[in-house]
Amino acid sequence: MKKLTTMLLMTALLLTGCAKKEAAKPTGFVERQGAGFVLDGQEYRYIGTNFWYGAILASEGQGGNRERLGRELDKLHALGLDNLRILVGSDGRRGVKTKVEPTLQEAPGVYNDTILAGLDYLLTEMGKRGMKAVLYLNNSWEWSGGYGYYLEQALGKPMPRPDDVGYPAFMEAMSQYATNEKAHELFYQYVRDIIGRTNRYTNIAYSDDPTIMSWQIGNEPRAFSQEAKEPFAKWLAKASQLIRSLDGNHLISIGSEGIWGCEMDSALYEQICADPNIDYINAHVWPYNWSWANKDSLQQNVERACQLTADYIERHVAVAKRLQKPLVIEEFGYPRDGFVFTPGSPTNGRDRYYEFMFSLVGGEPTVYGCNFWGWGGEARPAHEQWQVGDDYTCDPAQEQQGLNSVFDCDTTTLEIIGRLKIEN
Repeated sequence: MKKLTTMLLMTALLLTGCAKKEAAKPTGFVERQGAGFVLDGQEYRYIGTNFWYGAILASEGQGGNRERLGRELDKLHALGLDNLRILVGSDGRRGVKTKVEPTLQEAPGVYNDTILAGLDYLLTEMGKRGMKAVLYLNNSWEWSGGYGYYLEQALGKPMPRPDDVGYPAFMEAMSQYATNEKAHELFYQYVRDIIGRTNRYTNIAYSDDPTIMSWQIGNEPRAFSQEAKEPFAKWLAKASQLIRSLDGNHLISIGSEGIWGCEMDSALYEQICADPNIDYINAHVWPYNWSWANKDSLQQNVERACQLTADYIERHVAVAKRLQKPLVIEEFGYPRDGFVFTPGSPTNGRDRYYEFMFSLVGGEPTVYGCNFWGWGGEARPAHEQWQVGDDYTCDPAQEQQGLNSVFDCDTTTLEIIGRLKIEN
């Protein structure tokens, strides 16, 4: 009798173990396997785009246009651009020049439900098309609140903005974020609220939704000073640990520009990427912003930009190989010929640069994806500086509208995207 009882107990344990093993392998999630990505057992490499305004466009409030959203997603899917990098939401009060509107987090713990509904709807529609979302939760720059918003809440005073004081003074002020524990705690609560959501349209918890590929700590998080580098790394590690504790199904990434965003400190970049909770590493490349290509000679400078980009990416490839993690080049852009912003105007320099960037996915084994910046689609800018009521391009409110956006009438760029897309 004792032997029979033992056998029954062992059988029950085996069956329980099998059930747990089966439950631990949900389908449809992008996973890291070794130094690469897999999706349902197949290697996953991709060319995608940035679509930061997706949740706003998917809302039924200010800025919402679900008809346009559906058309844009259909166009992107037809082009093979099935990986979209998206802002969860903007922070703070409205009516601030050069900041995205409408905002999601109006005050700590106070959320604009129309934007949350928009995010739910966006993920639902992407899921129907088999698309994947990279969702970033913070921003070091002013255009969506981020660092500046959390510091204002923690310090009880306004933070300077670049359009008023210039970027050096702005960055000096933002360097306070790395050491401000109160600002961090406010951000952590936001993370809990967002990752803990359940989609109202599908009744699927965000943590169980395979449409999400990755949670990203922020858009281009930076230390912003030499003194802030150590606390900056500690903050990123604590944020990634929190995200992992809330969601065991999804990948986690930083959203870093790479070495450029680490005060040009390659050791700091490798340190933050080595975090065991970080599944893959990121790099952004901006030849015009970084003075690798001048606005009066964009076509003449494009080969130089490609060479400098190759050198920059190679440094990140070396880190990826040492850490045995995939590398994604998730932001890059190049202005139109002649530094004009009109949809449909010539893009010879941009097209050459895009061809080069796309060739890295698959051409360099550690580079598993890229997201160009960004998709403007059917938007048509009404003003050089974005104003409330204007179409959303992918150029944030602080930049010229049309600077880096790819519109649906940019035929030569779309031909390159269609020709070089990677089938998964």
